Amino acid sequence: MAITSSAKKAIRSSAKKHVFNLRRKGALHDATKMLTKALTAKDVAGAEKLLSSAYKAIDKACKSGVIKSNTADRKKSRLAAAIKRARA
Repeated sequence: MAITSSAKKAIRSSAKKHVFNLRRKGALHDATKMLTKALTAKDVAGAEKLLSSAYKAIDKACKSGVIKSNTADRKKSRLAAAIKRARA
């Protein structure tokens, strides 16, 4: 357990940040999951509408440091490629 007051404060702030990071990661997961479900259901138009919300969730997760920028770019690229494959 932390002894100094600064260490105690660091634990409190870390716990708060953990909650926000989990929320961001959950939103990212949900957005990509909805898009992939639309693609598996052959709903390309619905998936294209969900693409912007998935991009938004990915960008927010990247901005807040939940995922790294290359990971965000890779996820966005793979989602766009999946939609392109489904269109053809």
